[in-house]
Amino acid sequence: MFGDLFEEDFPYIPENHIEKGSKSKYVDPEPPPPRGATNLSGIQNQGGTCYLNSLLQTLHFTPEFREALFALDPEELGCLEDKDDPDAKVRIIPLQLQRLFAQLLLSDQQAVSTTDLTNSFGWNNSEEMRQHDVQELNRILFSALESSLVGTSGHDLIKRLYHGTIVNHVVCRECENISERQEDFLDLTVAVKNLSGLEEALWSMYVEEEFFDAENLYHCGTCDKLVSATKSARLRKLPPFLTISLLRFNFDFAKCERYKETGCYTFPLQMDLKPFCEQGELDDSEYVYDLFSVIIHKGGCYGGHYHVYIKDVDQLGNWQFEEDESEVVAKAKKSLKDLPRVQETDNPLAVLKNILSQEENKLIPVDQLGQKLLASIEISWNKKFRKQHGPLLKFLHAHSDVFLLSSNPSKVCLRRDTSPSQEPLVECKQPGPVTPSCGESLKASGAEPARALRPEVGAEGPHWFDINDSQVEPIQEADIEKQFQGKESAYMLFYRKTQLQRPPEAQSNPQYKVPIHLLREVCEANSELQKKRADYDSVVNNLGLHLHLGPCYEFYDGALHPSSSRTEDCTLDLTIDKRKTLGDLRRLVFQLLEFWEGDLVLSLAKLVPAGLHVCEALEGDELTLHEIEMTDGEDIFVWNGMEVGGVKIPTGDDAVPILLNIFQLTNNSDGEKGQPFLETHHVFPSNAEVGTIFTALGYPVGIILVNVTGSQVLELENWTVIPKENFGRTFREQGLQDGSSVWLVSSSSCDQSLMMAGGRRMNSLSNFNWMQVKNLCQADSEEEQVKVSATIETMLFDIRIKAIKELGLQEELVNNSCLRLIDRNGQLLSPVPDHYTVAEAEMEMGSLLGLCRGRAPTSSQLFLFFLVGSDLESGLTMEIIVESTISVSECLKKMLEKAGLQGDSWHLRKVDWCFEAGEPLNEENASLSELMVSSGDTLVLSEGKLPPKGFLKVPIWWYHPSVPYGWQESSQDQVNLIAHQVEALRTNPEGDLHGDVQPEIPFTFVGDIEISEEASVADLKSQAMTLPSFLDFCFPSADFLRAWTMESKRPGRLLRNSQQQLKDYKVGERTQICIEPLQKRETLGPKDMLLRTQMGIPGERAYYPTVDFVWDTVSECTASSLRHGVAAHYGLPVDSIEIAKYFPEKFEWMPISSWDQQVSKRKKKKLENLQVAPYCLKDGDVIGVKNLLVDDNRDFSTPRDDVGRENQSKLFGGKRRRRQAVQLQNGVHLESRETEANLHMQEKPHRSEAGLSINVGVFR
Repeated sequence: MFGDLFEEDFPYIPENHIEKGSKSKYVDPEPPPPRGATNLSGIQNQGGTCYLNSLLQTLHFTPEFREALFALDPEELGCLEDKDDPDAKVRIIPLQLQRLFAQLLLSDQQAVSTTDLTNSFGWNNSEEMRQHDVQELNRILFSALESSLVGTSGHDLIKRLYHGTIVNHVVCRECENISERQEDFLDLTVAVKNLSGLEEALWSMYVEEEFFDAENLYHCGTCDKLVSATKSARLRKLPPFLTISLLRFNFDFAKCERYKETGCYTFPLQMDLKPFCEQGELDDSEYVYDLFSVIIHKGGCYGGHYHVYIKDVDQLGNWQFEEDESEVVAKAKKSLKDLPRVQETDNPLAVLKNILSQEENKLIPVDQLGQKLLASIEISWNKKFRKQHGPLLKFLHAHSDVFLLSSNPSKVCLRRDTSPSQEPLVECKQPGPVTPSCGESLKASGAEPARALRPEVGAEGPHWFDINDSQVEPIQEADIEKQFQGKESAYMLFYRKTQLQRPPEAQSNPQYKVPIHLLREVCEANSELQKKRADYDSVVNNLGLHLHLGPCYEFYDGALHPSSSRTEDCTLDLTIDKRKTLGDLRRLVFQLLEFWEGDLVLSLAKLVPAGLHVCEALEGDELTLHEIEMTDGEDIFVWNGMEVGGVKIPTGDDAVPILLNIFQLTNNSDGEKGQPFLETHHVFPSNAEVGTIFTALGYPVGIILVNVTGSQVLELENWTVIPKENFGRTFREQGLQDGSSVWLVSSSSCDQSLMMAGGRRMNSLSNFNWMQVKNLCQADSEEEQVKVSATIETMLFDIRIKAIKELGLQEELVNNSCLRLIDRNGQLLSPVPDHYTVAEAEMEMGSLLGLCRGRAPTSSQLFLFFLVGSDLESGLTMEIIVESTISVSECLKKMLEKAGLQGDSWHLRKVDWCFEAGEPLNEENASLSELMVSSGDTLVLSEGKLPPKGFLKVPIWWYHPSVPYGWQESSQDQVNLIAHQVEALRTNPEGDLHGDVQPEIPFTFVGDIEISEEASVADLKSQAMTLPSFLDFCFPSADFLRAWTMESKRPGRLLRNSQQQLKDYKVGERTQICIEPLQKRETLGPKDMLLRTQMGIPGERAYYPTVDFVWDTVSECTASSLRHGVAAHYGLPVDSIEIAKYFPEKFEWMPISSWDQQVSKRKKKKLENLQVAPYCLKDGDVIGVKNLLVDDNRDFSTPRDDVGRENQSKLFGGKRRRRQAVQLQNGVHLESRETEANLHMQEKPHRSEAGLSINVGVFR
């Protein structure tokens, strides 16, 4: 009802280990990280399942629920291995819940997955991305569990733990008779608006009385009359666990918008319900409840996110409270002054333990620990200990037996001492062959002994944790008060009876009552996880280095190159762990190079197009390779640090050699292979001055033009001149890099046109002295294509004459030919007048021209393309030359004559920008120039005469849905005649337009009508009855017809008011209308909604023919009202039907269910509206009906829906795969995925909430 009640928060995605300079190598996906400092597991968000995660964590931290589920053995529930066996009764949902709870207790993962569980719900990928309400999920999940556990010892699990009763009393004031009615509940829904807190809400519901008097009297059965009375309610039976749903979302009827109640609404940590219950003989402690879970909604009505505060009843977690950042910063400044001095020592472990021992086991940031150390010993860690012990964070990791790092490794505290006799986190104690292997596998999986992973709980008892999908953080009990109000506030409350005490053996024991087969499964999974982590660690931390040996290289052309005199390999490949130090690498290289003598210097090198370049020497043997940012695939140059082959070489990033493409003009006008320039390649240091290029090439000082694109086909307008005052700048400062192109021009031969700073578009560099002409005159010639020398100032007439001569064509073509540009697709463009120059015709030098017969149009003429019909893609394109002053009607006649067509039922349309027939040329007497028609435009000859101004040409379709059940038994002969006439039309479709409509929709195209924009809907119906296809049939009147607009090839909006004008319904030129025959006259009111109902066939996935149902929505438009209306229509009890709306574009059915809100008795109940999301009910919608008296199958889908969804899935999957293939081919797969995720997080469209359901098998 309330739209998007959570935001899509993405599951944890580790950062990719792709670093600068790294070479691509295959890396398996990173294994899930282990549990953090809290020792509790979160749940991965599948894209939109934060509401599910919060509820599952609440159920998991309800030990009685968890253990009752564990008590159900496989003999009762079945085995997951048999789930595909149709003869086996496998209760998949409780089995998957058992596995999930076992993983949350024992799996060494930061967060576990719910994919198997949601698959057991029957959810697909789209369902896991949809947005749902956690209160709705709570009821549906409990219902699914009850259905799944029928016939097992756990059949009453939900009822035993969560079921309670309410009793309503009405007392007659005259006879004092008491009328009593009892209600069951699994959760209490309480109002929030205008109330200060939960206790006031309960007081108004179960203590205050409601009075019936004055005009609001009560009918007493004993007195048999209307009397004054009082009404009250009490809690009769209290469940062990009380669930309370807060109505924070409301609707403002004045503003017609939804809103969230964000005011202060308190709730107690411990609550006594005795004042709200019937007086009984129970002990007072039976009425006392403790809060143990708070599901929190952050956001508004249209978006948000769920997380949960949970009390760790069994003390399974390791509670190490983290202070707020603001408090940490404030306290740090004070503590640095008050910190007692520690005697300076060379033992960093003792110093850090002494500092952290004063923090009362609270996590503090690592950088703050460094500040405290500086204040304590008056010297920083880097100056005192880094050289010997490495960075501070590395030192803390190396002493993990002393220091405890949080899941976010920027915070640290001291571990508490634990008894060596304590057992590991998970150890299988049950007898049998599984015990030794299970225990060993768990130890191998990284589940440390209790000293590391056992929870550390103080004497004060259980603590609270904030579980936000994958993240688990400790909180203080006082933090719960922050959720009383605001956009982030409590949404569901869970209480447990104070009398429910946990056994001592359950405390801090996650194995308690976990079945042996689940222990074995988790043990094996932990072992596999540990192996994957070890393999992944080896892959991501190993660096492949390429060692280039200095004695095997020589320096020339500005870079290092392998020596031609050496026969041995110049490079060695080396693999090393990046956690090793540079000193380790140096020693390893010494061992490999036994022949080496003298100093050994390792330098980073770079392979560039010019060769190998040495960048910088590696220093700091105590630093790890990771700390010096060594990357996979790095090139290392091994030398003496002075010279290579007796030559001192330039080093450093400033001296990187760059390879330039140098162009120089040649003296030969034709140039090499027709090119007027000479191209060479030269290497220059990037820190050399640009002016040195003349000296290096022995070229006279002149003009330098640069094009940094490096393309071989360069436009002159893209070249820029380097001013002489910039000749002293370096190549790098000038922006030159590998592949840049430089053009050297001497000052004496510089063409003035070349130096134009602006002006018209110039020709390409590689082809600027000729044009290509292709012979298209269909005349015999030895040559089909020639090159004609030209410049941008050459006239097209001269190019045409030269081409005719070089092609050896007849002289008669001199006066009967023209040139036409051929585009990249091989299409001929419009002819170009002879008096145009190449520049005036906006042609590029080197372009391909076609020599065609016929003269080019004059300046007063237009060259037009035109097609016949609506199929522009396959239609034959024709050409015509007309005067620009010719009228539209005269142009139409000329085109019809050239196309060989006759008749006056034609009109012209211009082709729009997407090559479709656009708006018609309505003004027949206007000239083409007045209508902005220019040379090269394409017109379309469309059949049909244009309607006069102010009239519309409307296509009419006859719509004949399935014949209603029992209609043939009607006694109305007139109606039977109409049915017979429509059936006759079904077998006689007219026109080609029938193929445009989807075959499953029963439409028949019958023709077009011309009608005034001022006409009414009744006029439209009457004129439609005059179409030739229906002249032989007799319809009583237009009242027996129903008119719809057509949208997406389906009936769209119902034109319900026959007296309304067409323009009021916005019926335009391109609107299509479908007409439906009726059995009787129809007069629909403004609040009547026309629905198509169809009853399901018992025992089959099919329906009887549709029946029209007119629903009056004047009073209300709710699910309850619709259910009553449909039940009355079919003569069935309301409780014996189920209804659902059909979405044909998705092939999905959405059940329409009634639901009530418990609100204060002083306020009127607010009702939902089916005309808004998610149902968006409107005229013409199909409503499926299930008669539960004869059919217990609540599945509304049909085999056709299954096929449709499967085809859609294949279509979308194919599109996704093609899109990913293109992205991978372009090398932007990673970037596009990150961009998409960022955009998704920034812009969240308001999507309608879809119905939530869980599919359960039949176990009765």
